[in-house]
Amino acid sequence: MELPVPHVSAGEVIVRVHAAGVNAIDWLSRNGQGPGGADFPVVLGWDVSGTIAAVGDGVTGLVEGDEVFGMLRFPALAGGYAEYVAAPPDQLIIKPDNVDHQSAAGAPMAGITAWQALFRQAGVEAGQRVLVHGAAGGVGHVAVQLAKLAGAEVIGTASARNHDFLTGLGADRVIDYTDQKIRDEVSDVDVVIEPRGGADFLDLIEVVRPGGVIVTLKGERPEYRDRLAARGVRAGYVYVSPDREALSEIARYLGDGTLRIEIDRTFPLVEVATAHAIGEAGHVRGRIVLDLMMEEEPTT
Repeated sequence: MELPVPHVSAGEVIVRVHAAGVNAIDWLSRNGQGPGGADFPVVLGWDVSGTIAAVGDGVTGLVEGDEVFGMLRFPALAGGYAEYVAAPPDQLIIKPDNVDHQSAAGAPMAGITAWQALFRQAGVEAGQRVLVHGAAGGVGHVAVQLAKLAGAEVIGTASARNHDFLTGLGADRVIDYTDQKIRDEVSDVDVVIEPRGGADFLDLIEVVRPGGVIVTLKGERPEYRDRLAARGVRAGYVYVSPDREALSEIARYLGDGTLRIEIDRTFPLVEVATAHAIGEAGHVRGRIVLDLMMEEEPTT
């Protein structure tokens, strides 16, 4: 779909997109299950990294040529799967020079979600025991690193192929959820971060100590309340939104090398359907990214 380059409006900037992150909400939105509510066709994508191409009246702190990244407008549509995107300047952060655009594009939604789960919802502190369920995924592998940077003992759950990966990120222990019952392997955890909700949430309540916290990336359900009350466990619910403080911390950790964004696969924009299909199939390690500067592979 060909669209004109957006006109720069007052209070906004235009970003020449070098790379765009692919998130689960992208294919959910494509399937009519995500935010936006617009009639198709629409341009999906919220995570971008690129270069400021134009600056609108009233914008300060950014100039043409600055390299930036961010999660734009969520949950409203942003149009990040495009060569150019109009963006609110307060939702962008200067990209560290030592971080490539692919890694930066993979960072915003996963990083902000992990940050909000750990610190805004759970209040993680040094010395606590934190369990990250699905720890090799996009949010999970960031949460492992952020919790470790906060001084927590970190336990991850993942399939066996990802154990070395997670210990390399700082996990103190990894449980194979494919052949072990997590509640038989660990107990008295201060904080659980879990991405799936439903049966996983109900099961993981049992590993949290009384007075502890379980945070889900899915919404609240009525059936959670009795189980939480019986265990004396508090719940947190992450409804991610642009968060400049969180993104600034993510940028700082990326810049000093203490946070790593694992890129599972990178695709040119024309292969976005393939990127979505792989993401929907699951078992992605880290992030999938679209590289808008990548040439389509020639056919033979």
